[in-house]
Amino acid sequence: MKRKTTKELLAESFLELAQTKRIDKITITEITNNCGMSQPTFYNHFKDKYDLIVWIYTSRVSEVMGRIDNKSYLWKDTLLDGARYYAENCEFIKNALKHIGGQDSFIEYVRKRNTEFLKAEVQKKLMTEFIPDEIMGMIEVYVYGTVQYMLRWLMSDMPLSPEKLAYIWEKSLPEPLRRYLYPYFFVIAPVLQNNFVKRGYL
Repeated sequence: MKRKTTKELLAESFLELAQTKRIDKITITEITNNCGMSQPTFYNHFKDKYDLIVWIYTSRVSEVMGRIDNKSYLWKDTLLDGARYYAENCEFIKNALKHIGGQDSFIEYVRKRNTEFLKAEVQKKLMTEFIPDEIMGMIEVYVYGTVQYMLRWLMSDMPLSPEKLAYIWEKSLPEPLRRYLYPYFFVIAPVLQNNFVKRGYL
């Protein structure tokens, strides 16, 4: 059995506290006392609790995005795993959305990180850091829309399963982005590829 790291134990402690207490009211002392660690240990790994929150979200998204290199794991699978993550951690995320505002806004961080992850995936397929303005715009609009819909789904208790949410996200993906997220897309759609070339997307 893989032993949990100090970061993972601190994250578990924080998530446990967040089930019953507002995130903005949780102290470092409470986090460390809850898992039998010291404050210096916490600060050896995180700058503050917001840094911890960032790590919790980033490590989970990185784990999901890292599976894309497996040819049997498609973008729709990434979206489904993401939707399930939001569903399973619903109370924590709602807590973060309600009680982390301003410069440390959780929703703004989610938008930023999701944009970075999607941008990195496109750059990997292009094998260059340069992304055409049109494609970058589509990434930003897509991320903004999917995150806003996730927010509405969680905060208004919409009667949607994670599977249905992922389906809506997947069907909302702009066609030009599919080339970078579905490796076999143009094998089955050469006509669309020609159209994208003519429009300057590729």
